[in-house]
Amino acid sequence: MTTTSAPDRLPIHPDHVLRQFNRRGDLSEAQFLYGEVARRMDERLRLVRLAPQHMLDAGCGAGAQIPLLHARYPEAHLIGQDHNPGLLKLAQQRAHKIYPHGLRAWINRLRGRPAPVSWLACDLAHTSLAPESLDLVWSNLALHWHPAPHEVLQEWGRIIRPNGLVFFSCFGPGTMQELRQAITSANLTTATPGFVDMHDFGDLLIEKGFADPVMDQEVLTLTYATPEKLLQDVKSLGGNPSLGRRASLTSRQWQQRLLQALEQQRQPDGRLHLTIEVAYGHAWRSATRRGQAGETRISVSAIQRKST
Repeated sequence: MTTTSAPDRLPIHPDHVLRQFNRRGDLSEAQFLYGEVARRMDERLRLVRLAPQHMLDAGCGAGAQIPLLHARYPEAHLIGQDHNPGLLKLAQQRAHKIYPHGLRAWINRLRGRPAPVSWLACDLAHTSLAPESLDLVWSNLALHWHPAPHEVLQEWGRIIRPNGLVFFSCFGPGTMQELRQAITSANLTTATPGFVDMHDFGDLLIEKGFADPVMDQEVLTLTYATPEKLLQDVKSLGGNPSLGRRASLTSRQWQQRLLQALEQQRQPDGRLHLTIEVAYGHAWRSATRRGQAGETRISVSAIQRKST
């Protein structure tokens, strides 16, 4: 008998995530990492034989990876999805440089050509897309900001066709460990984000209807001349949307204690270090999925009529 698990929700508040990213503008200051991880994802993706007709950029933000995805799959219909309407508007503006819009788009519609790109402002776990309607879900450094990543994987399993692919990156539990240590050393009180271990994601992928999951990770070390610049980059990457975080504005004394604690971590190379653990995962959507105990669900599209 097989049963599915129901992992605890992460201590992250979705409204806090929206507020934090609303303060980040077009996320250009985070592209030093977001863009690099996307490039490394693309290197992995080029090894996969896939020709998607419909793909989703889940958590597309301001659309920085749209040119990369279009270059990789120029014939695919792209759906840009983000929970933040402001970022989604910026993504649409970026897409105008690549996809037909305005009069050209109107002429294409008159000729019966489907729009090459569309947009969804919604939660990662609630897309409202039709079941088994996508060939590829791509998500770069977005999954760790959702309080229920297991529900997101459930949704991706619902909307991807059998033999379709999910491909994502996210922060691992070693990320920003120096900052957490500094907060502890300075005897400061605030919650910080916790991130899911890649092995847990591997188990969840199988549970949510995927086959042959491949998970790997790499540890990146960012180095800084000053603690102020380190904290600036932490804010650029998403800030702190944790439940239990310090709600009020920090005092000058609070900030100085944190800066001093970070300063004490200066390494032999004379610089401060910040660890970023990046987990990469991909898996193929299976034709069968687990249901309730003793129940196996088979995709209708995977059933072929036997000829007589």
